[in-house]
Amino acid sequence: MTEPAARRRRSVVLVEHLFKQYETAAGPHPVLQDINLQIMDGEFVALMGPSGSGKSTFMNILGCLDTPTSGRFELDGHDTARLDSDRLAQLRNRFIGFVFQGFNLLPRVSLVENVALPLVYAGVGRSERLARAGELLERVGLGQYLGHHPNQISGGQQQRVAIARALANRPRLILADEPTGNLDTTTSHEIMSLFDRLNADEGITIVLVTHEADVARFAHRLVRFQDGKVSHDGASAAVLQEAPA
Repeated sequence: MTEPAARRRRSVVLVEHLFKQYETAAGPHPVLQDINLQIMDGEFVALMGPSGSGKSTFMNILGCLDTPTSGRFELDGHDTARLDSDRLAQLRNRFIGFVFQGFNLLPRVSLVENVALPLVYAGVGRSERLARAGELLERVGLGQYLGHHPNQISGGQQQRVAIARALANRPRLILADEPTGNLDTTTSHEIMSLFDRLNADEGITIVLVTHEADVARFAHRLVRFQDGKVSHDGASAAVLQEAPA
């Protein structure tokens, strides 16, 4: 994989001494403990770790879907603790695109309308948002399926639709949570090659959660979580050594 040609060294994510715990009947349950991490514009980062290690909770915090118990979290230079719910939602919708394992497409809505959905919330007019959605589907190789519904295409194609939808508001950051978890190996590599092109050609910052070494190898940086702490943060060469070619 090729590093983005022109990288602006601007912080997209800055986390300092971040803690997260949940209150349970048995008392406080710590999930994240003293996380310190910075992700720069244009990076491609894989988050790995066993179930319960804290990586999904960390991803939810990055997506402004959850809040830390303590510590600092800056997104695109904005201290999220200082933003009210409306401003936080505006920042999230403008800056972040989400891709999920389960695709989360609306079954009774055409593919072009699925992709256009984020633009509805952004107040974009119908003709403009459908035109933009059509362009995005062309971009992910599905321009011939605009009027189709999700159940008429394959799982890999559905994930391409989900990626197109994530790009609708021209985000600078894509958060992908197990984006290949429901796909076979060949299709997984096709999806990861698409992420690679978005990162290399357009400089979009990508952070993805995965359990699969052959998926993580597409990233340039690997962050491992273990028991709520970062146990490794560095080049993904270690993944290349662990996984078969």
